[in-house]
Amino acid sequence: MIRSPNLLYRLHIDAPLLGAVLVTAALGLVVLYSAADQSIDKVMQQGLRILLGLTCMVAIAQVPPRRLARWAPALYVLGTFMLVLVLFIGHGRGATRWLDFGVVRFQPSEIMKLAVPLTVAGFMADKVLPPTLKTTALALAVVGVPAFLIIDQPDLGTAILVSASGLFVLFFSGVSWRFIRNAVLAGIVALPGFWFTMHDYQQQRVRTLFDPSQDPLGTGYHIIQASIAVGSGGISGKGWLNGTQSHLEFIPERATDFIFAVYCEEFGFLGVLILLVAYSLVLVRGMRIALEAQEMFGRLTAASLTMTLFIYIFVNMGMVSGALPVVGVPLPMVSYGGTSFVTILTSFGILMSIHTHRKFIAET
Repeated sequence: MIRSPNLLYRLHIDAPLLGAVLVTAALGLVVLYSAADQSIDKVMQQGLRILLGLTCMVAIAQVPPRRLARWAPALYVLGTFMLVLVLFIGHGRGATRWLDFGVVRFQPSEIMKLAVPLTVAGFMADKVLPPTLKTTALALAVVGVPAFLIIDQPDLGTAILVSASGLFVLFFSGVSWRFIRNAVLAGIVALPGFWFTMHDYQQQRVRTLFDPSQDPLGTGYHIIQASIAVGSGGISGKGWLNGTQSHLEFIPERATDFIFAVYCEEFGFLGVLILLVAYSLVLVRGMRIALEAQEMFGRLTAASLTMTLFIYIFVNMGMVSGALPVVGVPLPMVSYGGTSFVTILTSFGILMSIHTHRKFIAET
């Protein structure tokens, strides 16, 4: 006798993943209240974005993975077209990253965080694996076009995430270690040339990474103040709403890219452990969904989206602690912001679709 799936599975919702996401988002709202100077308005706005993201997550979870694979190329073409539009009619302060249609204002680069891994996974799933050199080259081209358009905005942080999402698909498809080794060596050789293609402010951020004190009131200010906040939290932190670095406004962008510094100062090492456990639950669940996927498309997509989330976390925490250059990557489900939050929750909807539709296939 076949046991009927429970209500959540009938709705294509994976309970463990949803629970870990809600815990992480709740921690984000708690620290946002402090980082935003106890602004109820900002917390409410973030709450509405969470609801919007959860709605998108549930909606995309209803779509079978095979249909997602069919939609991916169209989404990729649409996203690339909008990235080209950004070059001509884009908006932004300092960097041109947004399209503004009056009622709707968004970053097309966020679409590519989903379109690129879906498209590359669909492409690779139809090929003999491990991939041939030709297949690998075509996949790299699919990744490279939007990445270069995003770099031109300039938005190095998002370009890294988009590139990582596609490269992870290649990695999990079984590309040879020899190719990976040669690619790494080629990248090292190309570093000097890449340096001269970087904008002045990007070069300065790299210099600041090695010596923040060379410009303590300029490019080094973010890293110095964030490092002070992280270190001053100690084991148990100064307590919620008691962070001096944040409330005396030493930490810039404290509600967005540098919210992790506020979290460290107020909740300390123990609080960071709790946050890392919450993230680990999401990551472990995502990788388990990838391992249990019945089709290659689902396996590659789930693994890529999960590891891209890891890159989000790693880059932001490394940036705030001074281990990596400042590249403008938010802390997932914690930083204040709309488009990125919705994109991340939508990616969880894709994971749920892969997992719950797999269960329905197995139970019929």
